[in-house]
Amino acid sequence: MTPLRESAPFRRLWIGHSIGTVGQQMASVAVALQIYEITGSSWAVGLTGLFQLVPLVALGLYAGAVLDRFDRRRVALWSTVGQWACTLGLVAQAVLGLQSVPVLYALIAVQSGFFAFSNPARQSIIPRLISTNLLPAANALTTLTWSIAFTLGPVIGGLLIAAAGGVTVVYALDLVLFAVAVWAMWRLPALPPEVAVEGAPRGWASVLEGLRFLKGKRNLQMTFYLDLVAMVFGMPRALFPAIATMWYGGSVADVALVVGLLSAAPAVGAFFASIFSGPLGRIQRQGLAVVVSIMVWGAGIAVFGFIRWLPAALLALAIAGAADTVSAIFRATILQAATPDEYRGRLQGIFTVVVVGGPRLGDVESGAVAAVFGEAVSAVSGGLLCIVFAGVLVAAVPTFLRYDAQRPVP
Repeated sequence: MTPLRESAPFRRLWIGHSIGTVGQQMASVAVALQIYEITGSSWAVGLTGLFQLVPLVALGLYAGAVLDRFDRRRVALWSTVGQWACTLGLVAQAVLGLQSVPVLYALIAVQSGFFAFSNPARQSIIPRLISTNLLPAANALTTLTWSIAFTLGPVIGGLLIAAAGGVTVVYALDLVLFAVAVWAMWRLPALPPEVAVEGAPRGWASVLEGLRFLKGKRNLQMTFYLDLVAMVFGMPRALFPAIATMWYGGSVADVALVVGLLSAAPAVGAFFASIFSGPLGRIQRQGLAVVVSIMVWGAGIAVFGFIRWLPAALLALAIAGAADTVSAIFRATILQAATPDEYRGRLQGIFTVVVVGGPRLGDVESGAVAAVFGEAVSAVSGGLLCIVFAGVLVAAVPTFLRYDAQRPVP
């Protein structure tokens, strides 16, 4: 909790992000259930990942270049306002009763485009608000934010949908909660670039310069590759509406509650991993910790695919979520510690494309496999492939296992 005590701007940023993300996770459950209700298709739900991924990839890299050139607070504020406006659109379509999948796809695509700017902005701002030695603690708090949001958001969203019999109330509450995130960005101090390089490249030339910096930086590259493997093959989120319906059944209210519980289970594990993350600050071989954590994540997802008893399924997902949290803490710390500030915006842009785009690709992958082979095969094969490909990457870059936090080498 030290970063919260020592930096008021970081404290406000953390509070706003925490509350706003709860609302966003409530809305994500509502969108998935609304699309499944309209189509009855896991593939259609999985396509939400594709519609979020395309703008994220198209804009995420460019967003990093913008952050390294302009005031990061200003970029963060306006992109967060854009996300809030898209939430207003979700409220409007629900109130009007449009029941249009294309409209839902369009809204989440635009929102993802704004997120491509706001997330790397927030991440690159953090090292400007606290000292380097507090970065692991700050990243643990940020991960705690995600775990709380992924725990409370889906459960609250599922309960509200079950109680109200519709998604409108969830979208409306998200609109209120995400306004706190806008406030937090507005209260940040001005954050212009620390180093103004005369004649520095602009636009896509700046993006290419950032990619050239990444060339040969095996440790930074591995943080991206390993996360892609974990999320593309291991993420079963798009399967939850179908699994809740076919494996656990019940009324519409029951299904909505089970979807909320399945969505929240990994976050419950992440919550406890974050709460008890203190000893992680003493781990020096952070690369090894990342690899072990991703292996445990894949194993947890594979086991989940075999289970038909809800409490055990939730436990498997919680263990997977705890492992993913440990991986996330160390991957973020490696990136922030080993990257010079003049490249942080661009590298955080790549990080956002990978970390957020990976699960979106995972939605598409799991939905496609489920459409052909069924939900169980999709979950089990995804977890096992995560383990296999993580092993292949480590065999190709064994030096990552020796990454030392005391001597951060990119």
